[in-house]
Amino acid sequence: MLTFNELSLIGPLLKNLKTLGYESPTAIQAASIPLLLEGHDLLGIAQTGTGKTAAFCLPILQKLTIQDDTGIRALIIAPTRELATQIHLSFEQYGQGLGLTSLAIYGGVEQKSQVRALREGVDILVATPGRLLDLMEQGLLRLGKIQMLVLDEADRMLDMGFIEDLHTIIQSLPSDRQSMFFSATMPGPVAALSKKILNDPKRVEVSPNSSTVLKIEQKVIFCKREDKFQLLRKLLKQEDRELVVVFTKTKNSADKIKEYLRFHRIAATVFHGDKSQEDREKALFNFKNGSMKILIATDIAARGIDIQGVSHVINFELPMEAENYVHRIGRTARAGNSGTAITFCEESEKGILERIQKLIQLKLPTETFKGTSEAPGIWLQEGSVRQVTAPTPGKSQEKSVYIDHSKRQKVVVAKKHPGFKNRNKKK
Repeated sequence: MLTFNELSLIGPLLKNLKTLGYESPTAIQAASIPLLLEGHDLLGIAQTGTGKTAAFCLPILQKLTIQDDTGIRALIIAPTRELATQIHLSFEQYGQGLGLTSLAIYGGVEQKSQVRALREGVDILVATPGRLLDLMEQGLLRLGKIQMLVLDEADRMLDMGFIEDLHTIIQSLPSDRQSMFFSATMPGPVAALSKKILNDPKRVEVSPNSSTVLKIEQKVIFCKREDKFQLLRKLLKQEDRELVVVFTKTKNSADKIKEYLRFHRIAATVFHGDKSQEDREKALFNFKNGSMKILIATDIAARGIDIQGVSHVINFELPMEAENYVHRIGRTARAGNSGTAITFCEESEKGILERIQKLIQLKLPTETFKGTSEAPGIWLQEGSVRQVTAPTPGKSQEKSVYIDHSKRQKVVVAKKHPGFKNRNKKK
């Protein structure tokens, strides 16, 4: 088995990798690191969870360490603030003791602290396209010293509408640079962008079959739409689990699941686009340190969130796109560890399940769950007792009775159940 010692990495990097518990490189690391150390441009096609962050971080750190220069020399562009933050953290971990500084800049927060850090001096800049271009246009950021450029998750950046921003940014960079381009898929526009950025690149491809997917114990549980909540509660209480990520399609579903679990005294935190940046960072912090064992998230967390110790991924609802299934389950089985992915599938979702199995070229084992009738629940909301019907995913807002924090709607109170007693009523 190949080791990091055989990849021509310098001693301090090898020491940091050993401290982090990394024993041997993943497929994309073993293929990419030697090419990047030799100075080649790289086109990397790899799903999340394959170790691609270390594949570009380690060569960048090594090259900058042996240089006698200052200023922003490496630029990594990522589609989301969460991914940018994670890449920045990776640079700090891998580069411990090397004397290099990195910074993540992104929108959704005040720019003052980011500008102050830039003025103090940065070697490695990790940025989302919007904030990067904004600071460039204000004259607060100059990229004339860039020697290495990384575009991470390029396909997602194009999906999010960043194509024009990327062209503007890249035109301002020195042409004499080493470029790295990573994408999970290569549709036409992504391929065209890679040709504009890369110069005679080496191509490294890691398919989902040979990476994350086969390391994960996967199964599908067929059930009715209304039984998914019971099934989730049962699994969370019975499974031998550490950290669990529960994925939904919508923010409303994520909020409903949290309220349902809270009623049943199961603590969970929520991560989705309607949450403020502060709330999202707090949710991730509590999940990473283990004070919250369950993270309920939309697909905003499916790519770029690298959290060690996730033992289970539960797909409460199947994603709209088959590729997102691979991104979701890639939250477990990180850094060579094993993991479990459990998918709930109702009748209307069988079509997307077929597309997922075709993509990963794997027939997933199946079970069937039949729930029992649940009476309307009493959900606690800020000290008051309210009776609402048990939430059912997929219903319209007009028909469903639930507490929707994301849109700050008023709580709709259902008619009293015959056995309901108001615990707030004074005796």
